[in-house]
Amino acid sequence: MRGSVAEFRPDAIVAVLEQHRVACVLIGGFAAFLQGSPIPTTDVDITPQRDPANLARLSTALTELDARIRAEGVEPLPFAHDAASLARAGVWNLTTRYGDLDISFVPTGTGGYDDLVRDAIEVELRGTRVQLASLADIVRSKDAAGRDKDHRALPVLRELLARQTRERAARRDG
Repeated sequence: MRGSVAEFRPDAIVAVLEQHRVACVLIGGFAAFLQGSPIPTTDVDITPQRDPANLARLSTALTELDARIRAEGVEPLPFAHDAASLARAGVWNLTTRYGDLDISFVPTGTGGYDDLVRDAIEVELRGTRVQLASLADIVRSKDAAGRDKDHRALPVLRELLARQTRERAARRDG
């Protein structure tokens, strides 16, 4: 698949997850982009609920997406999985027929799905309802991760969060 890089279709990735009723929260750059961030991204990041039934649905969705393990400098590797094997790793970096998909059960700086879903917002992406981590949670996670690319994004995300907060306060007070 790397030789013929898939066109990035995040809407198709989330549509397959929704079709299989995978309980998850979109996190990272794509979730920030859907909330107004101008910073482009080339993957979808999710935090799924970790119960076995949900992981079984996730496994079925990954099969439909033709998910393969993504590693730097090598062709994507075959990926045999089920609910139990998905639960054994904290992070999965995958590529699919619609682009890259990263799964993080407990993103840095968060407590995982239950923590993130509490303040998540629901939006519609081309007819599919999706849960997005709040901008505050995205900032919290990127700040804790400490990666260079996250530090470069943080000023923009913090300004976007401040603007969002001001707009909410104006609606509430006005």
